[in-house]
Amino acid sequence: MSLQEHLATCAPYAVQRGEGRGRRQYDEAESLTRSPWQRDRDRVVHSSGFRRLQYKTQVFVNHVGDFFRTRLTHSLEVAQVARSMARALHLDEDLTEAVALAHDLGHTPFGHAGEDALAELMYNWEGFDHNTQALRQVTLLERRYLTFNGLNLTWETIEGLAKHNGPVKKPGPWLREFDAAWPLDLTGFASAEAQVAALADDIAYHGHDLDDGVKSGLLTLDDLTDVPLVGGILAEVRRIAADYTDVPQKAQRIRHEVVRRVINALVTDVLVTSRRNLQDLAPQSVEDIRAASQPVIAFSPEMWAANKGIRKFLFARLYRHWRVNRMGYKARKVTSGLFTVLTESPDLLPDVWRERAPSGNDMALRRTVADYVASMTDRFAIDEYRRLTDLSVTG
Repeated sequence: MSLQEHLATCAPYAVQRGEGRGRRQYDEAESLTRSPWQRDRDRVVHSSGFRRLQYKTQVFVNHVGDFFRTRLTHSLEVAQVARSMARALHLDEDLTEAVALAHDLGHTPFGHAGEDALAELMYNWEGFDHNTQALRQVTLLERRYLTFNGLNLTWETIEGLAKHNGPVKKPGPWLREFDAAWPLDLTGFASAEAQVAALADDIAYHGHDLDDGVKSGLLTLDDLTDVPLVGGILAEVRRIAADYTDVPQKAQRIRHEVVRRVINALVTDVLVTSRRNLQDLAPQSVEDIRAASQPVIAFSPEMWAANKGIRKFLFARLYRHWRVNRMGYKARKVTSGLFTVLTESPDLLPDVWRERAPSGNDMALRRTVADYVASMTDRFAIDEYRRLTDLSVTG
C-alpha cells in the first residue's frame, strides 16, 4: 500500500499527517517517502534500547531458557496485535506500531523485580518507574545523532508513551518538568492509536504468559480449567482435539490453539466494543478522542471482567510461584547491589556514564546510576555485579 493509499484509509478521528505537533529537540524536514510516524517507528527499531530488550526478562530470567518470551519478543507481539487492530479501526498503523514497539524501552533488567528494587532505592530521589524511564530513553539517553540526544520523536509518539494507560494524574518530578517545557496535555486521553497499543499490551502478555507458564511446567493445562474465558476455550479445543488421535505433540498443539483463540477472542471484543464507542461518540478529529470522558478503545464490561480474572490467576499461580519468587529475590539483590556500589563509589562507573553525574550532585548521581542500571540486560547486570563484588573476577 502506498503512503497516499494508507492515508486515504484513515478515519477522521485518527492522527492525521500534516496536523502533527512536530518534534521537540530539533526541527527536521519531512521525508518524501515516510510519514513522521514511520520514521519514529524506524528510529525505535534501530535504537540501542530496543536491541537490549532481547536480553531483558519478561517473566523468566534470560538464562533460564532460550525459548521463553523476552521484552523484545513481547514488544514485537504487542506491535503485531496493535497494528492489526489499528488497521481494522482505520487508525494510523505506523503511529500505533511506534508506540507499541517503544512502550517497554524503560524496563530494567529482571523485569518487575528489577523495577521494584530501583523504585525503592529512588523513592526519596524523585522515584523510578518504567513508563517515565521509556520517555527518558527516547528523549535523552539514546546517543545516536550528531545534532541532538534521544531519538527526536514526534509529539504524538511521545504523548502515546506518556499517556497510553490513560491521563497521568500524578506525574513524577521529571515528567512534570518535561511537560512544562513541552506540554503533553497530561490530563487528557492519548490518541486512539496509543489506546490501541495499551490494550494490545494486555492482550499479548496474557496470551504469551499463559503459553510460557504451561511450557515451563509451572502451570498445566488442567490449571486453566476454571480461568475466565480460557477455561471455556480449553474445553472447546479439547473437544475438537479428541477427533485427532494420531497428531504428534498433541498437548503442545492444544496449548498453542488455546492461546491463539484467547488472543483472538480478546482482540475481537476490543474491536466490537471500540466501534460501538466510536459510533456513540462520533468523533470528527483526534482532539475529540483526547477530550472524551473515557477511553474509546476498550473491552466490553464482560470481557474486562474476564481479563481481570486472567490477570488475577497469573499473579497468584505464575508471577508469585515459588520458583519465580526465588529468581525475583536474586534479581532484586543484584539490582540493589549494583545501585549501592555505584552510588557509594561513582568512580567505578564507566567514563561515559560518570561524565553525566556532576561531582557533588547527589540527585544527578543517583539518577545517572538508575539510568545505567536500567539500561542493562539481565546478562550484563549479572556480569557487572560479579565484576564489582567478586575478587576473583577482573575487569
